[in-house]
Amino acid sequence: MTGSKIRLYVDHDLASGQSIALTREQSNYLFAVMRLEAGTQVSLINSRDGEYLADIVVANKKNGILVCQDQVKPLLLPPDLWLMFAPVKKDRTAFIVEKATEMGVREIVPVMTDYTHFDRIRWDKMDLQAVEAAEQCGGTYVPGIEMMEKLSDVLANWPAERQILFCDESKVGEATSLKDLPVDKDASWAVLIGPEGGFSEAERDLLRAHPNTHAISLGPRILRADTAAIAALTLWQTQLGDWG
Repeated sequence: MTGSKIRLYVDHDLASGQSIALTREQSNYLFAVMRLEAGTQVSLINSRDGEYLADIVVANKKNGILVCQDQVKPLLLPPDLWLMFAPVKKDRTAFIVEKATEMGVREIVPVMTDYTHFDRIRWDKMDLQAVEAAEQCGGTYVPGIEMMEKLSDVLANWPAERQILFCDESKVGEATSLKDLPVDKDASWAVLIGPEGGFSEAERDLLRAHPNTHAISLGPRILRADTAAIAALTLWQTQLGDWG
């Protein structure tokens, strides 16, 4: 059995026979925008129970109701990888959140750096962007979105077991490989991408002094923040993640 082409993230437990009350926004999307009717099916995900096929039993544009049938896909958790980045212009921040979700991260952590130009972000919009990306790419997990904090505060409370892949533009042109890092392959990780203006010298000193930090180059050219995020995630996934 395969899922429906229309996939929806819901904040409910999923199991055969489970009734799901839709939000007003979800009901409007399914029954006003997509024009689905009672008796048709959609696929549901919730980041916990995999993907379930569900019957539409009440096709009301304000408060629809679904009933779960069979599981069509088990939960596929991404590797224990966080993406930390300094927010940029809102369309490019949306792009980073979307691509990080598609490529497979566990958490998205926006950080305020000395040269961050965009100090106001909409947590709810970033969460919605991650949800929409998971719905569209066939994923069964939506990464968590953390509230933005100063980079120095994040590092001060950093979990001892998590490694940091620091994408350092001062190393541009150096060879790039993660295979020789003195870290267990199964370690938990975070990829850190800087702002458009790069990291300050104080931040570089702080990162270089941190025992879990591993500074790398992303090739012979300095990349924009959104490009750097994709490049770094690709590098990590192919060498340490679940793409290999």
